[in-house]
Amino acid sequence: MPLNSYKSAYSSKYWTQLQKLAEQKWSIASLFTQDETRTQRFSAQAGKLYMDYSKQCIDDTVLANLLDLAKSCNLSARIEALLQGAMVNTSEERAALHTALRLPATATLQVSTQDVVADVHHSLAQVERISARIRSGSWRGFSGKAITDVVNIGVGGSDLGPLMAATALDEWADTDIAVHFVSNMDGSQLDNLLKRLNAETTLFIISSKSFGTVDTLSNAKTALSWLLATATLRAGTQDSVLRRHFIGISANSEKMSTWGIHPEHQLQLWDWVGGRFSLWSAIGLAIAIRIGMVQFRELLAGAHSMDVHFANADFANNLPVLLGLLAVWNSTFLHIHAHTVLPYDGRLGYLPSYLTQLEMESNGKSVTHDGKHIEYDTCPILWGEVGSNAQHAFYQLLHQGTQHVSCDFIACVRHYSDEAQNESLQQQHELSLANCLAQSRVLAFGNAAITDAAVACESDKYKHYRGNQPSTTLLIDELTPHSLGALIALYEHKVYVMASIWDINPFDQWGVEMGKQMAEAVYQALQQDRESPFDTSTNQLLAHIRRLS
Repeated sequence: MPLNSYKSAYSSKYWTQLQKLAEQKWSIASLFTQDETRTQRFSAQAGKLYMDYSKQCIDDTVLANLLDLAKSCNLSARIEALLQGAMVNTSEERAALHTALRLPATATLQVSTQDVVADVHHSLAQVERISARIRSGSWRGFSGKAITDVVNIGVGGSDLGPLMAATALDEWADTDIAVHFVSNMDGSQLDNLLKRLNAETTLFIISSKSFGTVDTLSNAKTALSWLLATATLRAGTQDSVLRRHFIGISANSEKMSTWGIHPEHQLQLWDWVGGRFSLWSAIGLAIAIRIGMVQFRELLAGAHSMDVHFANADFANNLPVLLGLLAVWNSTFLHIHAHTVLPYDGRLGYLPSYLTQLEMESNGKSVTHDGKHIEYDTCPILWGEVGSNAQHAFYQLLHQGTQHVSCDFIACVRHYSDEAQNESLQQQHELSLANCLAQSRVLAFGNAAITDAAVACESDKYKHYRGNQPSTTLLIDELTPHSLGALIALYEHKVYVMASIWDINPFDQWGVEMGKQMAEAVYQALQQDRESPFDTSTNQLLAHIRRLS
């Protein structure tokens, strides 16, 4: 059944009931005072992930209506459509099969005439073969030296996903080969990196689904020029440089070949893989190089375990469904327009940036599947930072500002388990956990979190903590490739749940295209010394740039 033929949650009686419930004056502190068993009911677990959402502004009535709202829009059927390869990306008329990228080889999934599982595992075999050559030292540069550094050139999902996962799992690395990431089109990242690398031992991965992204190709062109400058001095040729120092990952083989990527070094993507959902595919090559294919497959297995949970768990105990419904309640009904992700683990430092793209590019939409303008709030503004840094940056606003912000706290219960002899590291980990729990407590309860604080604030209004900032806490048993995979998949499915309630397409991103087109026109104007045909502000800025160029 086409998605635009499913029922709309907006037209259900539960939407109206939730609007009325949202008008109440919600107090997290009062909710806890009135219900001593609240925490047991408002928590759930899937595998190694435990979620406590009792500090949200909800009660049993709200939760029941949210769950009914999900059923009213045929969420179960929408989930099945996603997992079975239906055309859930309606504006581009294709499936969104990132979940197929982590299906086991024994699974079956036929989409039209395509054996998706066979295609996926053929690509994974290519990733395994290439990563093994690089890791073993058998992949050689133009001068015959083994590769020591790999540079992933991409942008958006082709950068944020591999960067986030490779950083989070770096303690699992079992090779001396360093992996670097370049995305910025102005060349500053690449310039600083090339000054430190050896051209003879550096390999570049060009990751671009279309192989037409200007950000990526401009960096790739500069990398090629840098390599050729060194190769020429050592009697190397352009053919040997292209063959030995570049790997392409794209859905466009023709453009990879035209650019000069050797056919054996081209890894395939498919049009049914969105960039921000692609780290599970060949886009994850940099991850596999760093941590090895065994652990990369564990990352996939962890994501697949969350897919199974998402498909089978009752909505009342389904982590992605609950997380998505809470986000809808906060944004659409309580009108909380900001959300922050706060990992209390330095290894997850890039997770907030990754989720910023995942959520805002997916759900930053204002029309439904059938093109009707939306009359309700959709995706909130999302940002975040490692908790300990955030405490010294923007927690002031969270605790004493005028904005309502919902929060996700994320922490790992165990760390340094192999460092028993290093008591100070374990103490640091426990200190981080303590701060995580303490901050969520103060955000929820304000001055009442500390016995004497309420009295103290009567005489010093500058120290008043209002509390009532809703939050969810996610505890991971320990950070492993498997648990990280499950965590990322949890947020992917959260996005889909939100989109299903809002009846929007989370898999396109037309909102970024016009800016790219405009940039090309402005770039042409910048190259030509003549009057610009734009608005007066843009024309004036161009004139100022020309004067200083």
